[in-house]
Amino acid sequence: MQFNRHLAAAFLTMAALSATAAAQAPLTDQILAERVATTVHKYLKLTMFDDVTISVKDRNVTLTGRVTQPLKKDELGQRVAKVDGVRTFVNDIGVLPASLSDEQLRRRLANQIYGNPTFQRYSEMREPPIHIIVEDGRVTLTGYVNDAGEKALASALAQVNGVFAVKNELRIEKS
Repeated sequence: MQFNRHLAAAFLTMAALSATAAAQAPLTDQILAERVATTVHKYLKLTMFDDVTISVKDRNVTLTGRVTQPLKKDELGQRVAKVDGVRTFVNDIGVLPASLSDEQLRRRLANQIYGNPTFQRYSEMREPPIHIIVEDGRVTLTGYVNDAGEKALASALAQVNGVFAVKNELRIEKS
């Protein structure tokens, strides 16, 4: 029993020293960006109809993109501003105008894209990788797909009645 107490004390001492060393390590923009990304991904109100981009330079954090509700912009801003290590914070997220026709178009596009057998596996993810941003009948596809064929297919599927233009900003990333 005495041995276990000494062993436990040694582990606690090592953990404290590791935490101290980690606290003294310089905070890089990459580490800060990962912290901010974790905070954004934990915000459960974001959907496939929102898109948020994070940029970090010299611990100055900027959020850009588009969301469907002002509350989302405000709550994300409050959360990110509290992330340890943020020197300054700019919330440049735009809020899409409320529009019944755009909302209906979003739903039709989601069904069209994620209902396609190629993308059905994506629809089952907690955070589907293709984001559908609709503003005044104009569509921007953001996020990622696995290859150029999927990128082209998503763009073709987004050409539904009521869409005035499709801008395909999907990135190709191997999963």
